Amino acid sequence: MPNLLTAAQIAELQKFATPSISNGIETFNIRPRNQGFMSPEIRCMFPEMPPMVGYAFTVKIRAAYQAEQPRNMGEYRRAVLAAPGPKIIVVQDLDDPVIGSLWGEVNGNVHKALGAVGTVTNGGVRDLNEARALGFHFFAKEVLVSHAYVHVEDWGAPVEVGGLTIKPGDLLHGDLHGVIHMPDEIAHDIAAATAEVERKERIVINACQSPDFSIEKLEAAFKEMRGY
Repeated sequence: MPNLLTAAQIAELQKFATPSISNGIETFNIRPRNQGFMSPEIRCMFPEMPPMVGYAFTVKIRAAYQAEQPRNMGEYRRAVLAAPGPKIIVVQDLDDPVIGSLWGEVNGNVHKALGAVGTVTNGGVRDLNEARALGFHFFAKEVLVSHAYVHVEDWGAPVEVGGLTIKPGDLLHGDLHGVIHMPDEIAHDIAAATAEVERKERIVINACQSPDFSIEKLEAAFKEMRGY
């Protein structure tokens, strides 16, 4: 179980854009800079919405054919409800090509009632207007028309979405730029680190926007930002 953040700490992370969160994570040198975020095929369907922050609840689905032995959806929903929140439902669609969506107006409402703030999937979503009005984030590879024969195959195991392995309880941040994983071991410190990066960047930005801009002042600003 991750070392859960407080509601105030979650709200603090939501103040930052995903690229800024990425910059903050880089200061810890905890992983290579080209890792830890999903590929751009996973698109934010509602870029006007504020950033999404939450803990992953992982699911695997299929929709190309009917389930021979359907899983107990009551059991599934109780598992979602019991998971740490705020929660993000991270769905690996096992169909290739994807054909049916787990997501629409009904499941958006169901999962929001269960404490979810959005979904991330390599599959598809639908009922975009209704989900947007609900304030439920959709990050997906496709927009689909039908739910086809969609069914849950499994939950609570690692999934692969957007080239990234997501485990249950992983802390995620997403906005119009994409989705990034925030390592649990630094989760409590990311907001402060991100704010510090933005403070240093502002030194250079202010120099660029100054009415008396000069190359010399820009170089001095870069030196101040770097601390030498």
